Amino acid sequence: MTRQMHLGLFLLGTGSHVAGWRMPGAVDSFQDFAAIREIARTAERGCFDLIFIGDNLYADPAAHPSYTLRLEPLTLLAALAPLTRHIGLGATVSTTYSDPFTVARAFASLDHISGGRAAWNAVTTASPATAANFGTVHPDHARRYERAGEFLDVVAGLWDGWADDAVVADRESGLYIDPARLRALDHDGPFFTVKGPLNIGRSPQGRPVVLQAGGSEAGQDLAARTADVVFSVVQDLDEARAAYASLKGRLAAHGRRPEEVTVLPGVMPVVGRTEREAFDTLAMLQGFVGNENALALLSDRLGQDMSAYDLDGPVPDITLPDSYHSFARVMLSKARRDGMTLRDLYNLTAAARGHWVLCGSAETVADTLQHWFETGAADGFNVMPPYFHDGFTNFVDLVVPRLQERGLFRRDYTGTTLRDRLGLARPSR
Repeated sequence: MTRQMHLGLFLLGTGSHVAGWRMPGAVDSFQDFAAIREIARTAERGCFDLIFIGDNLYADPAAHPSYTLRLEPLTLLAALAPLTRHIGLGATVSTTYSDPFTVARAFASLDHISGGRAAWNAVTTASPATAANFGTVHPDHARRYERAGEFLDVVAGLWDGWADDAVVADRESGLYIDPARLRALDHDGPFFTVKGPLNIGRSPQGRPVVLQAGGSEAGQDLAARTADVVFSVVQDLDEARAAYASLKGRLAAHGRRPEEVTVLPGVMPVVGRTEREAFDTLAMLQGFVGNENALALLSDRLGQDMSAYDLDGPVPDITLPDSYHSFARVMLSKARRDGMTLRDLYNLTAAARGHWVLCGSAETVADTLQHWFETGAADGFNVMPPYFHDGFTNFVDLVVPRLQERGLFRRDYTGTTLRDRLGLARPSR
């Protein structure tokens, strides 16, 4: 079968652009469930593989609106599950500020509720501000990834604690659960002691799909060992190819094949029926951004206050804090490569929070995505609309049909689970 790309939707209710909510008629609240339901149905109409909802665990009124004001992701996806039929449902839950038993149980539950469409985005949480809401001190980068590695192993072990046929429910004998087909985990490690098994049977996918987005060396190593889908942060084709090859090259050391991990770079597409229409839309979006908002986002992404620097001078030679890796590294690399000013950099940050912005006609956008897909930069894309609904429906109605006509993307869903859509085998117990 001809290789086809995968598409995820990164769902921020007010759009990925920091000022997307200011567009005429745009969705202006990530608490508007009716709007979110419509977005999910549009994604399913476009045959997207999955919806992905990120999360953060603290409130900052100066940050992106959908970071601060939002519904809890797992609750939201459980509500969307019966309103959709095919699309995968992915949510972020932190390995630093959660426990493995609760996470394993919650995603197994979502997998049952959705009929095999659940996905967990396992993150270590970069922002130190989170710790204040949990009465603790934010661990350093190395410690967070040590914990995350053990956390993922425990969750996988808990998901594997039930055989597929453990529930017997034999009315004549009275045997409901065969204890021989359950196994305790009995994990005792540096961070967690967990007996197991879960109090929920094996999920339809065997294990829910695991998503990750870490860009540091530790993050890439963890992804190569444990992830099914990796979201990458890129700004440049050659950089994307190098990152793609690097991750795929790490898999063999863990006994895995390249096709077992799907790499989806994040992209904010600004799509028009013509080039002019697309660039006018981007100009309108950028016109809504004030220096204060953009600098707040840039300071957040770089982990330090950038307001003291000359906006029209070169990007300063700064040292990144331990907590900040993928986004900051990509942004600073691009700024230095392209000779950007700090104003250029914060405009880029405001546009898509550090992600790749692709602006143009539907034909141009489709051509560019095809080129990246066919030249070793991606297995598909994590689409980050600048605003809803038009900023997304333009992609679904104008770009997706072009990809389908070229045989690059499905015209209908096949299989029953998210693993089926991604071409991933069901894990054996």
